[in-house]
Amino acid sequence: MYDINSAVIAIGLFIAIILANEIGIYFGEKFERKTDEDAKSQSSSIQGGIIGMLALIIGFTFSMSVARYDNRAAAEVAEANAIGTTMLRTELLPGPDDRAADSLMSLYIDHRVESVKTDVTDEKIRKQQLDRTSDLQSQIWRVGIRAAEKAPNPVTTGYFVTSVNDMIDAQGKRNDILQRSVPATIYYLMFVIFIFASVLTGYVSGLGKRNPRVPAIIMGFLISLMIFVIIDLDRPRRGMIAVKQDSMEALK
Repeated sequence: MYDINSAVIAIGLFIAIILANEIGIYFGEKFERKTDEDAKSQSSSIQGGIIGMLALIIGFTFSMSVARYDNRAAAEVAEANAIGTTMLRTELLPGPDDRAADSLMSLYIDHRVESVKTDVTDEKIRKQQLDRTSDLQSQIWRVGIRAAEKAPNPVTTGYFVTSVNDMIDAQGKRNDILQRSVPATIYYLMFVIFIFASVLTGYVSGLGKRNPRVPAIIMGFLISLMIFVIIDLDRPRRGMIAVKQDSMEALK
């Protein structure tokens, strides 16, 4: 489902909700004469329970999406800080390793800024970028080790090697967080509840003497809009709600 545009999913869900409501109205009108007031009251109570369940799962999923969005934003700041610290500590290295490290760090910053703009669904490009990231990290690490062998001082070269290690860890953690999203099973469960809730809403409406469709359309639209926001929050490099790269841009 991650490969499908979030707007397409929301529109498809809206259409499905409206169709489900019409199906419910059809069966409600069909059984209206055979249903007494007690059965109608019971159907309305069940409808209220399902709508309550619907609100609960929407709130739960929205909370998960927001938490993941916040984690991605925090990871962006943490990586930028780790890179900035490493950049500053290149001055602690003896020459000519300080210039080599500074040059590599500049390339690394440019590469990381460009990497975070790539769509996560583009596997080929992402693999090339991850390979390039790993290669630059290895080069920077080797410069630090070479400098430590020349001048084994824990306050100078030792600090630089430690910051390089922290920088690599920050990138790995951020990459891992980018891969984490709300499980598709939760979305599927939500969609199933939406459809059944719409069928039941239409059914209860069909049992009455009048069958207003406008409230059902409004409810379907609001549900679809909410789902669009939830899915968009859960897609860090695809939707309208993207994690800002202010810290990385400022670092560059």
